[in-house]
Amino acid sequence: MKRVAICSLVLVACSSPATPPPAAPVTPPAAVPAALPATTSHAQTLAADTPETTAFGNTFVAPAGWLLERRGDAAIIRAPEGSSTIALVDVHADNAADAVAAAWLAYQNTPPKWKLLDHAGAADRDGWTKREGFEYDVPPNEKRVVSASAMFANGTWMVVLADLEIAVAEKRAGQLAVIGSKLLPHGKARESFAGKQAHDLDAERLASIATFITNAEAEMRVPGVGYGIVQHGKVVFAGGIGVRDFAKPNLKVDADTEFMIASNTKQLTTLMLAKLVDTGKLRWDTLVTSLLPSFRLGTDDVTKQVEVKHLICACTGLPRQDLEMILNFKGLTPEKAMDVLATMQPTSKFGEMFQYSNLLAAAGGFVGGHVAYPKLELGAAYDKAMQTLVFDPLAMKETTFDYARALHGDHAEPHGLDIDGKIAHAPMAMNYAVAPVRPAGAAWSTVHDMLAYVEMELAQGKLPGGKPYIGIAPLRAREAPQVAIGENETYGMGLMVDKTYGVSVVHHGGDVFGFHSDVIWLPDYDVGAVILTNGDGGTSIRDRFQRKLLEVLFDGNPEADAAIASDGKALIDGFAIARKVLTIPADPTASAKLAAKYSNAALGTIAVSHKAGKTFFDFGPLQSEMATRTAEDGTVSFLSLAPGFLGQLELVVSGDNLVLRDAQHEYVYTPVK
Repeated sequence: MKRVAICSLVLVACSSPATPPPAAPVTPPAAVPAALPATTSHAQTLAADTPETTAFGNTFVAPAGWLLERRGDAAIIRAPEGSSTIALVDVHADNAADAVAAAWLAYQNTPPKWKLLDHAGAADRDGWTKREGFEYDVPPNEKRVVSASAMFANGTWMVVLADLEIAVAEKRAGQLAVIGSKLLPHGKARESFAGKQAHDLDAERLASIATFITNAEAEMRVPGVGYGIVQHGKVVFAGGIGVRDFAKPNLKVDADTEFMIASNTKQLTTLMLAKLVDTGKLRWDTLVTSLLPSFRLGTDDVTKQVEVKHLICACTGLPRQDLEMILNFKGLTPEKAMDVLATMQPTSKFGEMFQYSNLLAAAGGFVGGHVAYPKLELGAAYDKAMQTLVFDPLAMKETTFDYARALHGDHAEPHGLDIDGKIAHAPMAMNYAVAPVRPAGAAWSTVHDMLAYVEMELAQGKLPGGKPYIGIAPLRAREAPQVAIGENETYGMGLMVDKTYGVSVVHHGGDVFGFHSDVIWLPDYDVGAVILTNGDGGTSIRDRFQRKLLEVLFDGNPEADAAIASDGKALIDGFAIARKVLTIPADPTASAKLAAKYSNAALGTIAVSHKAGKTFFDFGPLQSEMATRTAEDGTVSFLSLAPGFLGQLELVVSGDNLVLRDAQHEYVYTPVK
């Protein structure tokens, strides 16, 4: 659910692979001229994803529909929109900084026009060493993401320059992942566990995982982590490390602690739909309007094409549009959320590319609930369908959409970091934004309950004791590829299948404010895991946890521990970067020019106040002190400082107005007279 910086979406080039520095400005690094010189030695538009090599023989894959140009030692891959480019440049240089400087010259014949903010090292990976990422300072009105990354192998440097429109970067995130998915040094292959036998997770191997979790929790400044592992039908570990609330150190995390599981709700929602398929109440290819005649999406022509699977496959071409839900959810109901869908239009063809829509996934759950209980309103029908078809049969006794119930018991509090990098409470009130679209991410659950679900998945639809729960065909259909997220990963229906290391890892992540999780299983090895965290650094922990589990199972190269240490350093460095570009408290001259109140039809209002030399914006569900940033072109913007929202909301001053953007939408707040 949570918005993230584009850098974390696009490719291997980013210096912090899982989580952008939390306090860094929302606007990504430097822009360069979109138009490239026309003279090239080779140029071709690719009909399909195509394996290629760089000038020095390093391997990559160029995506279908993109233009590949060769210019000296640079391989330049341009998106169909024409203004977004990835350049892979081979360089002989003494160090990463010199390599990046040479790469810019090879790409555009001049240095980048924006100043360098900082650069940070990253852990060795896939045969690359000395990895460094470079961040530049770009005015927000450029609406671009630009990064530089350098990596070393075989005595030479490979530099990746990403020069992209932000909208294109989000829309084509899956294709960008294609480029990075097989970016490997000449003569090197990625480590593969294919054909290897998985070890039993004995006490020593479990201790290695526990040490990783303990260190990761400290590195990423997360108060608590709950996790569990099941192997061969037996829970081999279920417990926790750390605390439920950083302010209450006596409240320890355990396997019964409630966390919001965020988008891991989606796989439970599609399980409910699979149960309806299993009982013949719908098919994956049933037209949605035949089940819920009031359903609308974009135009009538688009609406009549939408099948059940399209609602939950992230393959329909509908982009994220979460700001309207996050900042203006008061009074939002499931019915009103469905009405919003009627105003939204896909930006790519069905099945063409991965675009993640929470609102569309929510519609999938509500349609299923309506089929099961047509006499109830959409929210109540969905809740009852989930209880009777999923939670009760799987004995998931603590899993709930009832926030009051969850918060009354053994539950974790959400956390973020303040501007000084200290752990603080994230605003739990913001997580109520998910309730009206709860099939996409509003469930609360525990390690024990989620392990019961994973055990059923590994048992091919059977419950403990062998009792049948669901047929294999509808269960496994959720894993079938609907759209690619790169060369090694596909999205099915609420589930991803990742084959990066030669074995199938089925999983899905979940992110709301202050809660981050993952649910994982390896169907060919009868092992699965759950990890739940209550701090924003949990995004790195859950991603590295998956790698650590593979290392322990297959005696893999020890990369996860170094990677999480690198992520921790990047986390801290992010605050130093933020301090370079942000003015805290907000610039008094800029603040004095603000109106007392602003309004936007889709997002609601902002009330501006000043106290003790500080400027505060009240968005309704969120109140935050604001910092200012003055870009080199003179553009002034206000950025949120609330823990959990550091830099996530950047409002650009445009005349008398304030402009807030996500990757593919722009919202103008006008003064209220």
